[in-house]
Amino acid sequence: MSYVLDHLLKNERVVFEAKVHWSVYLSWKAVLSLFIWAWIQRASSEFAVTNRRVIIKTGIIERRTLELNLNKVESIEVEQSLWGRLFGFGQIEVIGTGGTREQFDRIGQPLDFRKAVAEATEAHGEYQRTTADPAPAAVQAADPQERLAKAQDMLDKGLISQEEFAQIRQRIVAEM
Repeated sequence: MSYVLDHLLKNERVVFEAKVHWSVYLSWKAVLSLFIWAWIQRASSEFAVTNRRVIIKTGIIERRTLELNLNKVESIEVEQSLWGRLFGFGQIEVIGTGGTREQFDRIGQPLDFRKAVAEATEAHGEYQRTTADPAPAAVQAADPQERLAKAQDMLDKGLISQEEFAQIRQRIVAEM
């Protein structure tokens, strides 16, 4: 029973009754659709820095990917609005050495992303110097123990694998 019918007076009858128009659901559908779209966009995006590359993937149906070797990354530009600074998001632009410029919006913790790229690039450069063909003994700057300690540190930080560490150690021991 409805409230109106329950509260009719004696000899009173309903002549016309109206309901809220169905368009009220449109606003909820729009909000829900936007929420679902945003969730899908967030769930289908990946931003990673490895010990060798920057890997970025966005989209499900229309996929966009970027895989850039660390030694090819020239810089990472970060832009943050006031809201971005308050809530920890921003826009990054990955700039490669060949002039490649890839922009990605609404990235969580963009300053941390840039810092991770810088640290990984530095560690990768150290790894490249450690694993490069050894220079003649008279020209080598670091003694073998120091180089072995650096390689062990890189292994401990997860920047190189156990196999890579074994190769480095083998080269250093062979030089002694």
